[in-house]
Amino acid sequence: MMFWRKRSKALCIGLTLAVTVNLLLVFFSKGTLQDLFMGDLHKEFPLHLNECDGTVIKRLSQLETELKHLKESMKLALRQQENVNNTMKRVKDEERPVLKAVEAKVNETKKHKTQMKLFPHSQLFRQWGEDLSEAQQKKAQDLFRKFGYNVYLSNQLPLNRTIPDTRDYRCLQKTYPSQLPSLSVILIFMNEALSIIQRAITSIINRTPSRLLKEIILVDDFSSNGELKVHLDEKIKLYNQKYPGLLKIIRHPERKGLAQARNSGWEAATADVVAILDAHIEVNVGWAEPILARIQEDRTVIVSPVFDNIRFDTFKLDKYELAVDGFNWELWCRYDALPQAWIDLHDVTAPVKSPSIMGILAADRHFLGEIGSLDGGMLIYGGENVELSLRVWQCGGKIEILPCSRIAHLERHHKPYALDLTPALKRNALRVAEIWMDEHKHMVYLAWNLPLQNSGIDFGDISSRVALREKLKCKTFDWYLKNVYPLLKPIHTIVGYGRMKNLLDENICLDQGPVPGNTPIMHYCHGFSSQNVYYHLTGELYVGQLIAEASARDRCLTDPGKAEKPILERCSEAARNGLHIYWDFKRGGAVINRDTKRCLEMKKDLLGNHVLVLQTCTTQAWEIQHTVGDWGQTNSQ
Repeated sequence: MMFWRKRSKALCIGLTLAVTVNLLLVFFSKGTLQDLFMGDLHKEFPLHLNECDGTVIKRLSQLETELKHLKESMKLALRQQENVNNTMKRVKDEERPVLKAVEAKVNETKKHKTQMKLFPHSQLFRQWGEDLSEAQQKKAQDLFRKFGYNVYLSNQLPLNRTIPDTRDYRCLQKTYPSQLPSLSVILIFMNEALSIIQRAITSIINRTPSRLLKEIILVDDFSSNGELKVHLDEKIKLYNQKYPGLLKIIRHPERKGLAQARNSGWEAATADVVAILDAHIEVNVGWAEPILARIQEDRTVIVSPVFDNIRFDTFKLDKYELAVDGFNWELWCRYDALPQAWIDLHDVTAPVKSPSIMGILAADRHFLGEIGSLDGGMLIYGGENVELSLRVWQCGGKIEILPCSRIAHLERHHKPYALDLTPALKRNALRVAEIWMDEHKHMVYLAWNLPLQNSGIDFGDISSRVALREKLKCKTFDWYLKNVYPLLKPIHTIVGYGRMKNLLDENICLDQGPVPGNTPIMHYCHGFSSQNVYYHLTGELYVGQLIAEASARDRCLTDPGKAEKPILERCSEAARNGLHIYWDFKRGGAVINRDTKRCLEMKKDLLGNHVLVLQTCTTQAWEIQHTVGDWGQTNSQ
């Protein structure tokens, strides 16, 4: 544009010159110019008239020729300017709809951003959905409640989307045998979103060598979601048109739970190796070869890939660092630190021995059958992975994590298929304890705050699994603790446990108080682990969840010596520092510190609430919910 402004200015100057030259020509043609010019010339130079006249005529002819050239240049410039103007007009005409569309988009975005957030407290919209209209927000929130993750976004993402390769660079340098076992992939689902299942299938097909992938088996554990019926069947037909016979589907006529769904897939599989996965996953590049190569080396090893996390709201991938899979005494899964023996190998691609396994696993199909596949008596959800892990280790196998195999797992914000999974988890944990934990099974009862006798929980018939253990000549749980999972420590000194109440007000219970923090409180009684109390024969009073591991993170009730309020300190540190953590207590009696002789009691504050204090003993008495052995009564309150 600046170029044409400069050119227009030059054009104006040129036109001015042209007018001036034309006036000169007019004067010349009438003789006026000659008279003026020649008169002056005679005054200045004594030249002959004919000589002077020829010189002037010659100069004027040259001037006329240059004027013609200038006129032609001006005409050309005018034509070019006209062409430019026409071109600019066409461009503006063509851009007008685009500019209008952009302007409309900007206005629409501004409109959306100024609209009210309908669900300001929803976890779905914390980092996503800023540009959604109110109608879109409602749709996204409804789907979020139904599925526990962002189905609205999932339905817009490509099924074959690319995810970051999270392997260590040294994994890329590894080579694997050209001949590897065949693979059956089993996907378990119940009321999953269709786009989630399709993305899992697509990732498996795209990132598994076709020569290794024999089949993908879908197991529907009695979904009620309508699109997983006809629509899913149609998608399977389309896949099989492109990849003949690759996909199969099994549908349960009733809800059977995770363990039985995995068994159904295993029973239908025909390949050498089975990989049993959740349907809300995306396998990463190179995921299959490390699994197949390791199982080819040792058929008694059951392996797990490393998990990465797909965020439930944005679907972005978070890389998880390598860790081993463990569990606590409630049999909840957790991640533990890498074993020193593996660190000392200085090989980040080497398999890592793991005490347990998460919900994704791969195994030699025949070996998995030989050790009893999965326990079909485990109901709904929870504990089945720990049960399999104990059985594998105690009955001659191994559990390993493979650093060079990675799978992205979508972690739900909430599990909509069961509002409260606690009953199933508790029931399954007791089943595992009764079959596999021998004299240490009481730890599971303690952790769940259940009476050791007559718990009131039916964990099913275990006779066939006990017989399987005898048939396989499995090792003891004590062997497992000493050789595989020394981090987990059983405790045999606990004599009283459960909720602890002061008889002044039996509606409130001793509670660990806010976390973080170390001040116990009195709080209205509830069933959560923050009100679990464990009294030891040796005098310690644990308050809060029973951890019972080598790191000794359990917290003991402590008399600070001078202050009025008790505190909670890590038991191991408190013992080393000589703090007052030992108490004398009998059911229905006082709680007296052995060192300071002060009693744990209650008094009312200025607001009329009961608070814990340490003071000279009065007549206050305490009761604890359950007892062990001869210490007191065995019935629960």
